[in-house]
Amino acid sequence: MKKLIFTFMIIFCGATANAQAYTGKGDQKIQLGLSAWGYGTGVTGTYDYGLNKLVSVGAGLNAYFSDYKDNDKDNRVFVFGRVNFHLQEALDLPAKWDIYPGVDVGVLGRDFGIGAHIGARYFFTEKVGVFAEVGNNGSIGVSFNL
Repeated sequence: MKKLIFTFMIIFCGATANAQAYTGKGDQKIQLGLSAWGYGTGVTGTYDYGLNKLVSVGAGLNAYFSDYKDNDKDNRVFVFGRVNFHLQEALDLPAKWDIYPGVDVGVLGRDFGIGAHIGARYFFTEKVGVFAEVGNNGSIGVSFNL
């Protein structure tokens, strides 16, 4: 039993040693989570693609279950594009961490929607991590490297 536990520890430590939160050009992330505040309370999904060491672009969708903007049920879905500016290299962060301010621009029901956020990601393994974004459109959840 001790050998089995030791083997799993070695595998886990090896997997986490290579975890990188943002690698730059060609980096791809999918994030799934809870939209905790902003235009409402619900679920969120985003996709980000790295253009270079500093900038990524992507898209997302928030589906709200309660607290819609202006209590208008047409405001239950926010579809948006986004741009993030990754500060990992500038702040000399460990490879597992990424801090990024960003902007979301899209459509909320029949209205134009905009949001600004600052986010952080931490990767436990090469493929799986967690994220949190705060701002006027914030969320928390799980992040996946593709």
